[in-house]
Amino acid sequence: MKYLHLIWASLFRRKTRTLLTLVSIVTAFLLFGMLDAVRSSFSQAGQSANGAARLQTGAKLSFIQPLPKSLLGQIERVDGVKSVTHANWFGGAYQDPHNQVFSFAVAPNYLDLFPEVAVSQAERKAFAETRTGALIGERLAQKYGWKVGDHVPLQSQIFPDKTGSKNWQFDIVGILHATDKKTGGFFDQMFLLNWKYFDDTTPYNQGSVGWYVTRVVDVNQADRVAKAIDALSANSDHETRTQTEQAATASWMKQLADIGLIVGSIMGAVFFTLLLLSGNTMMQAVRERTSEIAVLKTIGFSGRSVLAMVLAESVLLLLLGGILGLALASVVIPAVSAGSGGMLNLPPVGAGSWGLGLALMLLIGVLVGALPAWNAMRLNIVDALAGR
Repeated sequence: MKYLHLIWASLFRRKTRTLLTLVSIVTAFLLFGMLDAVRSSFSQAGQSANGAARLQTGAKLSFIQPLPKSLLGQIERVDGVKSVTHANWFGGAYQDPHNQVFSFAVAPNYLDLFPEVAVSQAERKAFAETRTGALIGERLAQKYGWKVGDHVPLQSQIFPDKTGSKNWQFDIVGILHATDKKTGGFFDQMFLLNWKYFDDTTPYNQGSVGWYVTRVVDVNQADRVAKAIDALSANSDHETRTQTEQAATASWMKQLADIGLIVGSIMGAVFFTLLLLSGNTMMQAVRERTSEIAVLKTIGFSGRSVLAMVLAESVLLLLLGGILGLALASVVIPAVSAGSGGMLNLPPVGAGSWGLGLALMLLIGVLVGALPAWNAMRLNIVDALAGR
């Protein structure tokens, strides 16, 4: 620590270059913090006490393949099953195809399996009795200014009605409220319509089900129940795959995009570029100080001391930028979550992210400082002072 003033002075010898390098490091670790939060958010999808007691059964081949409704009664008779419901993806958009709405056609008992969604009994009754009725999430209602009693048109991106039109009409009869805003942001964005209305209106469904949701009696028996459900359709033309809610959500997302691979690829490119940039900065900084390093050796600094100071300078550069970047991510992430209206529930930068980030700072700092530090240690005093 007694040489810290020398290290600091060397680091900011060229202030503009150092500040520009620091901006690059801050940006890299800001991206690291945010992308790690995105990865964590997707990996935690479906993780909840209620979700642990739910299983999702979809087609084994692809999540877009429908299943026969006749499976419902068979699943209900499986030992360990408490209740079963079903749903279909509707694929709705409001006014413009870009305004996608998470819309599902659901069975009358769908909400019975999701206690983390609150809706009044009067609204549940209105939903069951209104053929074109719809229940919408609280944040979705706020986003478009919808309220109970409104007549809302949705354009299905997948299903036309019997006339061939993809324009559907719905009457809002209730508002859904997520009881846990941290894990239930998705429910605040949902648009639920009656499965019977959907099935009767489009000629492309004809009694099919998108997926089944099963609530088990005992969470510890979930694996056995899942295997028993899949055995019902083994060797048929509609084989199923039953998973926990978390696994099913992860599998569904992976069919759309491998979030882990995408995040890893982006961060690999970012840190490789950072390695080259900061390495170039350190090489130039040491090369410009050749005569100064020679003077240090002349007045008694050992080669190892010089090596340690150059390495410390490199590590300090990465730590300054990295810590600022992660601190900035800690501020930006809650703002992004709040600004998304519940669509994104990004976890804060936790101890794991800080630990991994600090390890990366130290590793990159040592890597970029190793070669210039080695050259500085081996520097010949006579050649350096002679300008050779």
